[in-house]
Amino acid sequence: MHILILGSTGFIGSQMTARFLEQGHTVRAVVRSNAGNRPARPGLSYAPWDGKTTSGLLPLLPLLEDIDAVINLQGENIGAGRWTAPRKQAIVQSRLNAGHALTAALQARRDAGLPLPRTMLQASACGYYGLWPDAASAPACEENSPQGQGFLAETCALWEESTALVETMGIRRCVLRFSPVIGQKTSGAAGGFLERMLPPFLYFLGGPVGSGRQPMSWVHMADVVHAAQFLLEGEDLKGIFNISAPSQADMRQFARDLGKACSRPAWLPVPGFILRLALGQMAEELVLNGQKSVPARLTQSGYIFRYPSLEQALADTLRPRA
Repeated sequence: MHILILGSTGFIGSQMTARFLEQGHTVRAVVRSNAGNRPARPGLSYAPWDGKTTSGLLPLLPLLEDIDAVINLQGENIGAGRWTAPRKQAIVQSRLNAGHALTAALQARRDAGLPLPRTMLQASACGYYGLWPDAASAPACEENSPQGQGFLAETCALWEESTALVETMGIRRCVLRFSPVIGQKTSGAAGGFLERMLPPFLYFLGGPVGSGRQPMSWVHMADVVHAAQFLLEGEDLKGIFNISAPSQADMRQFARDLGKACSRPAWLPVPGFILRLALGQMAEELVLNGQKSVPARLTQSGYIFRYPSLEQALADTLRPRA
């Protein structure tokens, strides 16, 4: 299969790229800069795009030649800094620019009578469903659950909508609503939200954040890449899929299992007011509240999770690699 990936150098995109290359697929990776200076690998090629201009992909129409599937992961990291007004605008606009540019490029190919990819995987997140402070009262959010409130919910809805028109072109589109991902970067170090949460535990200062009662959906990186492959190969699968582990946790359980995985205690809670002072709205939506995202459609479609247990997922992520 020939796959075009936007966001190929990010935490998820780099692991997807590696997996698809291992499986013998070819990958064309759209990158923001230094396309010619990146290390060559069999089956992998790079092409530049600044990630900003909506028309930026139109000169790159040849990249879509002979492409079987497109994966759109492009977007600024939501956890990279405090959500100031400019930062929030950059988070949203980076996603809309990529989605709109990709849609425009595909439309141009269609108008020219050129072949189109059969499949698109469009990234989103379980923040779409909104926020709950207590796992005991939070509902189980399946793919047909309504959009919630908050910046993340609004951003996810816009992100998903940015490529919706490709379905009218006959392209099978799967929307992947990712839960926070537990896994390693290609360097072998813990990545994603775990990269920031782990250091206090290693210094014996770890513990639950906020009340400890907030729900925490999660998914292991291995299931992210295998689920993506499952959806690429499932010609009859389309629509929205929660990319979440089947078991749920709250922050207290997560801290306890993380401490066990790194052989450290989880005894020092981090008060919510400290995070609110430091991070503002970002703390409220990313840390102090959460949701229960249930992978109903993946499970019904026959996908089998590699890491259904939180304890197992953390232990695998933190074990030393040879």
